[in-house]
Amino acid sequence: MAYLVETIGKLVTSLGITASYGEKVTIDGAEVVPVALVWFGFGGGSDEGGESREAGAGGGGGATIPIGVYTGGINGPRFQPNLVALMAVSIPLTLVAGKALSHIIRALKK
Repeated sequence: MAYLVETIGKLVTSLGITASYGEKVTIDGAEVVPVALVWFGFGGGSDEGGESREAGAGGGGGATIPIGVYTGGINGPRFQPNLVALMAVSIPLTLVAGKALSHIIRALKK
């Protein structure tokens, strides 16, 4: 089991900040740094009756959502959001806020 944890630990260290901020890319003569929201999880275990003490099994997964880019400008770096990701977040957020507001108004009327 300890061997599995060490292996997963080595994999996680390579995912750090480089997964959230990409390498500089030149697009139409402008340098941009892509930014993404990254999360991942791992799990593992072993069979108590296994033949080898180092035998184990595990798995993991993750996801990334591109949220925008940093671009250079006259006033320094500026963040430009990905409009598709912004809409994907703002539409459900607006729905939840509207529902919550309707419940608050209904509770205040009583």
